[in-house]
Amino acid sequence: MAENLDLMRKTPPGILLLRSIRGRGWSLNTYRYVILLITFIAYACYHASRKPSSIVKSVLDPEPNKSSGEYPWPIGNIFIKEEFLGVNKAGVEDKGWYPFNGPDGTSKLGEIDVAFLACYSLGMYVAGHLGDTLDLRLFLTSGMIGSGIFVGLFGMGYFWNIHVFGFYLIMQMLAGLFQATGWPSVVAVIGNWFGKRKRGLIMGVWNAHTSVGNICGSLLAASVLDYGWGWSFIVPGASIVVGGILVFLFLAAYPEDVGFPCANCPREKVEAVSSDMEAQANKGSTVQSENNNMVRSGSAFKKSVGLIEACFIPGVIPFALCLFFSKLVAYTFLYWLPFYLSQTEIGGEYVSVKSAGNLSTLFDVGGIVGGILAGYISDKLRARAITATSFMYAAIPSIFLYRAYGSVSKTMNIVLMMIAGLFVNGPYALITTAVSADLGTHSSLRGDSRALATVTAIIDGTGSIGAALGPLFTGFLSTMGWDAVFMMLMVCALIAGLLLSRQVIAEVTEKTSKLRPSSSERQSHEAPASQPLLSDQR
Repeated sequence: MAENLDLMRKTPPGILLLRSIRGRGWSLNTYRYVILLITFIAYACYHASRKPSSIVKSVLDPEPNKSSGEYPWPIGNIFIKEEFLGVNKAGVEDKGWYPFNGPDGTSKLGEIDVAFLACYSLGMYVAGHLGDTLDLRLFLTSGMIGSGIFVGLFGMGYFWNIHVFGFYLIMQMLAGLFQATGWPSVVAVIGNWFGKRKRGLIMGVWNAHTSVGNICGSLLAASVLDYGWGWSFIVPGASIVVGGILVFLFLAAYPEDVGFPCANCPREKVEAVSSDMEAQANKGSTVQSENNNMVRSGSAFKKSVGLIEACFIPGVIPFALCLFFSKLVAYTFLYWLPFYLSQTEIGGEYVSVKSAGNLSTLFDVGGIVGGILAGYISDKLRARAITATSFMYAAIPSIFLYRAYGSVSKTMNIVLMMIAGLFVNGPYALITTAVSADLGTHSSLRGDSRALATVTAIIDGTGSIGAALGPLFTGFLSTMGWDAVFMMLMVCALIAGLLLSRQVIAEVTEKTSKLRPSSSERQSHEAPASQPLLSDQR
């Protein structure tokens, strides 16, 4: 009977195996830690597989006549001075890779990026609804394995000596479609397992997977670049396939799938059932059928919310539009920062392609701090919009200072890059995690968490359209000079902040209205003793 119930709830095979070995299941808190770890690894793999294209840009389209500086920077050999010479299969050095090394090579690289991101953003809307309809574990697994295959096939173009632009375009488009499965799924899983208490901080820490994935992807791609640029795609592609296998074996998409009540159910019911289950688990007994009946309203029994219906949830559209411009800024840095670093004098010298890839990871280190800080502040203030807007406005001067003074020295470049990463990635991380989860479990949905993936897809899908346009515009604007690119980024950061003005006003109004009863109560205490009835009425 217990095995039938496990199959009905789609308990992952890895958990079933561990349960049979241990003779009992894990506690609720242990499951939550496992879910955080697995989804962290999963989405870090997604982002790691997106970084190779930014690392190999300067190999596919090398900039001739660049001279390296004579003096090494004293951090160590992670920032090597030797200029990497692209070597193709014919043994021709420093010529790039056709069709990306022609006069329109930079534009073609921008088109490759926009092809990936356009399919990613369009696929997000479909993936969100499918994530609320299908088994999230299987859906996420198929997306990760599919992504790994097409990222790897892009790199195989090097070994197969393919010089047809259409091949690389199609590989990026298909990879983008499969990558769209990731974000709605992992946010929905986290939203299913965690209530709203301290959600901003938990998701801020958890959202470090984005920056960790970017860092690992950059380091992986750069570390194998000497063996041919194709390996820079194959190795991250293989890593996401391995991550997909891990998800299939151990990810429980809903607490109900392993015998616990949902995190978004009424608190009294959750605590009563959870304590009963954990007590039985500690005794080594199997969860009884009466408890199974209480949690049977899990993934197989919830009804998904339609795309149009989800759009009418208060706050979804403003935050989605804000993320459009916020993600435009973040993804421009993601895709073009290594290229910018390799083509800009820093402290009077140019850095190599490999050094530029390593150096760009520090932007994501700042992003980790920004995501955690934004989540913590928004929890303390209970004001998501105020926090996101403040970070976006602070990003404007940080971007300006990075462009103006980042070339003075490598130390100055690192400091300003990390500050820019903090303010750029902070609101991006907050909106795509805690805000999406809050809106996906909005009171208007009557506790139906089946809207989580759909709402996340609407917000992040809209943001991904901006993420597609940013690198595309950068490909064209960079031919006019990098000042034009940085001006575009500052304007977009300003618009992103302005789009949340109504939400900021609402939050300020709510907080000031809460303060008024307190001042009234103070006046009532200061009132003369001759007015007891008025005081009692209050």
